[in-house]
Amino acid sequence: MKRIYSIGGGKGGSGKSFIATSLGVLLAKQGKRVVLVDLDLGASNLHTLLGQKIPQKGLDAFIDKETRNLEDLALPTTIPNLYLISSTKCSLEIANLFYAQKVKLISAINDLPFDYILLDLGPGTHFNTLDFFLVAPEGLFVATPEPTAIENTFNFIKSVYLRKLKLALKQTNMWYVFKEEIAKLSRGTLKSPMELVDILVKREPEKGKLFEDLLKRLKFKLILNKFRGQVTENLGEQLVDVCNRHLYPSFEFLGNISYDSRVYEAIVARHIFIRKYPYTKTVSDLQTMARTLTEKRQQPAELRISR
Repeated sequence: MKRIYSIGGGKGGSGKSFIATSLGVLLAKQGKRVVLVDLDLGASNLHTLLGQKIPQKGLDAFIDKETRNLEDLALPTTIPNLYLISSTKCSLEIANLFYAQKVKLISAINDLPFDYILLDLGPGTHFNTLDFFLVAPEGLFVATPEPTAIENTFNFIKSVYLRKLKLALKQTNMWYVFKEEIAKLSRGTLKSPMELVDILVKREPEKGKLFEDLLKRLKFKLILNKFRGQVTENLGEQLVDVCNRHLYPSFEFLGNISYDSRVYEAIVARHIFIRKYPYTKTVSDLQTMARTLTEKRQQPAELRISR
């Protein structure tokens, strides 16, 4: 069964690309056919972490209609079973995809014939970033243990919930019914998308319950990267507990990834960290996560952007 994971978070520099690359390498070493899709549009860098030259073709050829089949742009890497679809050659305006282009790309990603599809996203809460994150039935949130990074991650989580809810309202022709409440939420008058769901349940009990169930089916996993000894060991579990109490119970802590200064050195030298330092605590943490992902059964996506 094909499995898609989006890897995102609200802050740049948290290590999303490093984690995407590392998990891709480890899953490929398990014999899985894996493709990394670089959706950090305008700031593509997965090829660097894989120690490869700038790909000559990627998402640009698909978006510009030079190539109809996205699979044809999946280039083999130096790791057997691991492929890369880069966005390096895309124009500087690629981050502002037209709606039709986004829908076409999302559909093509879902049709990719790989065992694992890992989507590496850029920072921020742009609509395109949120929609790409929602392509996957399960999302991996990457944060570092600093308060600012955790706050940005919570903001990203709430933005994902709100985007999912807006898409559901539009697809059920209820957007204009709750347009005023959505505007309040966007302005911050309502504290979270959960308050909007409560309003939906009270005003339209049957449909409101459907939206509530829809959000409950979202599956999120939290990863704390660059974890150091002075940080409370169970910080991740505490954060997930807060999410499960105040949002909906669909959060899981995937684990800590230990900080290692050699990660930076490997990237600068264009070496794959897992190959260069296979016996480090960081690699051991990543191996545990990769095993966890292969053991989990993934549910199909419930809602996608309609044409």
